[in-house]
Amino acid sequence: MARTPKSLPPFAALRAFEAVGRLGGIRRAAEALDLDHAVVSRHLRVLEEHLGVQLLRRSRGSIALTAEGERYHQRISAAIAELINASVDIAQVSCERRLCIWCVPGLASLWLTSRLKSFQAAHPDIEIELQSSHQGADFAQYEADVDIRYIAGHEHVSAALTQGGLRRFEVARPAVLAVASPALLATLPAIKAVSDLLSLPLLHEESDDQWYRWLTAYGMRADRPMRGPRLWPAQITLEAARRGQGIALANSLLLSEDLAAGDLVVVWPQAPVATVALGAYVFTARADRWHTHAVARFRRWLRSITAP
Repeated sequence: MARTPKSLPPFAALRAFEAVGRLGGIRRAAEALDLDHAVVSRHLRVLEEHLGVQLLRRSRGSIALTAEGERYHQRISAAIAELINASVDIAQVSCERRLCIWCVPGLASLWLTSRLKSFQAAHPDIEIELQSSHQGADFAQYEADVDIRYIAGHEHVSAALTQGGLRRFEVARPAVLAVASPALLATLPAIKAVSDLLSLPLLHEESDDQWYRWLTAYGMRADRPMRGPRLWPAQITLEAARRGQGIALANSLLLSEDLAAGDLVVVWPQAPVATVALGAYVFTARADRWHTHAVARFRRWLRSITAP
């Protein structure tokens, strides 16, 4: 006769029994639980001894659940499933309150950081984690909830484009401007055409590619390689420009605070000439996280502050 247990069986034993009954064997259960099969067998013996009931019928290397084992397995399977569901639910509630953002460094430090205060004021329930990164987040490994990259090129990203389990939208396609410090500009000859820039001190990010593409967009074919220091990332290039070391290229989002403060001035294009964009900032998130509380509110806020 089965005795009434005075305490709950060890959870490890219950977990092992559930896996054996579900997968139909000790070795399969051991693989699923990442345990040695001898450990799983020991858990099963402990459980039967604790309950005083034979749960498994063993015969020539095979096992099967007894009638009592079948009934017990159904109940503990449901209980373990409920524990898992409860854990997932509480984790999702916690995730709803956190937002991990990976962002290309220039935008993170020169534009986004100073504006996050307004988002946090509007959504005090959301905890922000911002990481400046040159590499995009690995969404398969849940490295971030949101990733914002600068994508060079003229092809526009469709709103909420879904691809490979991810959704994207184009945050902004800002104009790229040639800028210098007011002190340096006062020492330079008058700039009457874009070609005049080639005789002036130029600052480059990593390579001369950005200057080359920008000049080409204005109809100017420049010889390569171009002279001038390579300073990367964008923050270093702009700091050199502020210190009067040369003329830099940067987009209007990164320049917004410097231009407002008068630390840098636009040397080209001269208004009202149309401006050139060389790429766009693109927001990416997992499709299955797109409508969660934190991600949805952040992308709507981002749209609102970048709307033309």
